[in-house]
Amino acid sequence: MRAIQFHQFGPVEELYLGDFPTPEPVGHQIRIKVKATALNRADLLQREGKYPPPPGESPIMGLEIAGEVEQLGENVTKWKLGDRVCGLLAGGGYAEYAVIHEDVAMPIPENLDFLAAAAIPEAFLTAFQALVWIAKLKADETLLIHAGASGVGTAALQLARLIGAKTFVTASAEKHALCLALGAEQCIDYKTQDFAECIQEWTKGRGVDVVLDFLGASYLERNLKSLGMDGRMVMLAIMGGAQAAGINLGLVLMKRLSIHGSTLRARTLPYKTELTQAFMELTWAHFASGKLFPVVDKVFSWKEVAQAHSYMEQNRNQGKIVLSLA
Repeated sequence: MRAIQFHQFGPVEELYLGDFPTPEPVGHQIRIKVKATALNRADLLQREGKYPPPPGESPIMGLEIAGEVEQLGENVTKWKLGDRVCGLLAGGGYAEYAVIHEDVAMPIPENLDFLAAAAIPEAFLTAFQALVWIAKLKADETLLIHAGASGVGTAALQLARLIGAKTFVTASAEKHALCLALGAEQCIDYKTQDFAECIQEWTKGRGVDVVLDFLGASYLERNLKSLGMDGRMVMLAIMGGAQAAGINLGLVLMKRLSIHGSTLRARTLPYKTELTQAFMELTWAHFASGKLFPVVDKVFSWKEVAQAHSYMEQNRNQGKIVLSLA
């Protein structure tokens, strides 16, 4: 099969489309003829040599796919040839074929095409895990989402609206309209405004119940200030650094704060199976009705993968960047 690979760790110029062994499904795996995949920050980090796939997983980039079931493992009972599915992978999505365990594959709603379906798994499962499983966000609580116009951000905004929470976001000014359309109560331009000051003003000093963070060190102090009593922060990335000096941890004690870190890629199959099933129970009817939807910013041909990576590196996207294999 053909797959997107890189000659060596480095910039987008290292990417190329070449031959790679076609994966064979075994046991409860199904092989998918990939129609579309989507970009994630993890792909950029893997290309740079900073985020290797878990042991035993495909070295090919790509954490999510949409396509048709093309071959069944010997123990598969849930799917048949030709079924339209999407799903989360630990690697292998940037390829003509990929294998996925039948328990974590999800049926694509009839109203969605492959390009839209490819934009669901990583963003929505990550947001669901963070908000529902970890933070236990409830109706009428308040939530601060950083990078509100990112793939995970746009998914988190919709899930929070579904739950009934009140949401604030940080995003550059040109992305505020999208965030407001997805349910944000207020938007903060992180380039010109101090989000901690805005949160204190808008909540009348109470602070928010939950913070969804991707920046890490550069936002930690202001996140602690933004949280209210018994607040919970879920940290999903450290784009702003891993070392935070001079932070007043007394706020954690005084406010009884909880700080959770989480990644999804290296989780066990039982965990991912339970997560996928719980996610579908809450959301799948809403995807079918159109109440929930993946936000696709731009579609590139997979032959334009270098341009797609550059587009993400420049933070130009509002929602997901999708690669079409058509």
